[in-house]
Amino acid sequence: MYVMTLCALVVAMSMLLVRAFRGPTIFDRVLATNSFGTKTVLLIAIVCFVTGRIDFLDLALVYAIMNFIASIAVMRFSLEHEFDADEVET
Repeated sequence: MYVMTLCALVVAMSMLLVRAFRGPTIFDRVLATNSFGTKTVLLIAIVCFVTGRIDFLDLALVYAIMNFIASIAVMRFSLEHEFDADEVET
């Protein structure tokens, strides 16, 4: 059961990486990056549960907080500055 869950998370994370690199707009890339961070927190939590190492939950919480702060920073930046298609290399 846990192996299938881990495999599903890895597949979802790989699809999010494809979206992050090939996204047509910067907002698609930001959303894919945010979703990738959320899936990473889930992956760390499942590995913590499977291995029985409770200290991994601290890492998952720190990573979730960093992901949230980064999302807020990008949204705040997008309010103050305009994203041009010429600035982003595809």
